[in-house]
Amino acid sequence: MDITRAQVLAYRVAAHGLHRDQPDPARLAVFDLGVQDAGSRSPQVALAARLPADTPLEGFATLWAHRGAPHLLRATDIPALATALWPRTDADATARLNACGTALRRAGIPGLTAYTAATTAMREVVDTEKPRGQVSTEITARLPAPYGYDCTVCAATHVYGSLFQIIGLFAGVTVHAESRPTRLRPLPHRHPIPTESTGAGPVIDAYLRLHGPATHAEVAAFLDTTQTHVKPAWPDGLVEVGDGRWFPEAHLDALRTAPTPDLVRLLPPLDPWLQTRDRALIVPDETHRKQLWRMIGNPGAVLVDGEITGTWRTKTSGKTLTITIDPFTTPTTDARIEAEAHRVATARGFQDVRVVQA
Repeated sequence: MDITRAQVLAYRVAAHGLHRDQPDPARLAVFDLGVQDAGSRSPQVALAARLPADTPLEGFATLWAHRGAPHLLRATDIPALATALWPRTDADATARLNACGTALRRAGIPGLTAYTAATTAMREVVDTEKPRGQVSTEITARLPAPYGYDCTVCAATHVYGSLFQIIGLFAGVTVHAESRPTRLRPLPHRHPIPTESTGAGPVIDAYLRLHGPATHAEVAAFLDTTQTHVKPAWPDGLVEVGDGRWFPEAHLDALRTAPTPDLVRLLPPLDPWLQTRDRALIVPDETHRKQLWRMIGNPGAVLVDGEITGTWRTKTSGKTLTITIDPFTTPTTDARIEAEAHRVATARGFQDVRVVQA
């Protein structure tokens, strides 16, 4: 099947709600996976790029979800997402824990045993709002020694950070990082701790609807596991598009006929658009990719007609937000950037905004 890069980008712009044709945040498809919180009200900025007007968020909660990262989720989706993301096997659980999983395996602790023990401990500890540090200390005290590591900085033993965060969804713990220190609260009407996985098929399907066509490897990277553990969960109703890339058959017409984008959006760091694992498709130049995706301190992305044309960063001074645009090639004078900058400022809670070129 012959699908062009332009068709894929046009489809994704529509799938991600970037045409601003959906006024209800709960109906945005990006919430089928959740919107990662990178701080500085990034979920609100991501929604400002998608909603036609500033809209109050009701019925949402932030939890550590995919890869242990904080995500803004529909509250009604949380129980099903927890059972879908619960590992299928000990090997799958160990793979998702990375170095922590290796350490636990060497200590003779199976992956699912670690998930269950740590999730149970967090559920019991977070019975009311508590600072993150206190929760970590209390969980560490409840778990056997192999679940922790010696921290030379503070001369104490801590539960592994990757384990601590990846179980937040399963424990039903919400994350509140708008103030320091980060505080954790029990989710109202918490779902049961999963005892087995219902399968990641719905999550894979959502990824392919938003970021497809995609390969097994790209989906595995999003889930932070291996292809071996992704393939058994591969959903039905997919067709192969190109060399080893898969896409939901029900959305093929939308992929073929998506309108050519005519828009400018200022996407925040870790925006859903940037969560795709085929980064070379949306940013072909390697130098530009290195500017956009960094180990720490990612900038936002300037999206013009479906193409990322540069990055942006902010500085604050009183009630003014200054947005610095750093174009990949020539400076842009597109007046639409100014309008988008005002939306970013509103989402961030600032009255005034300045736009400057790097």
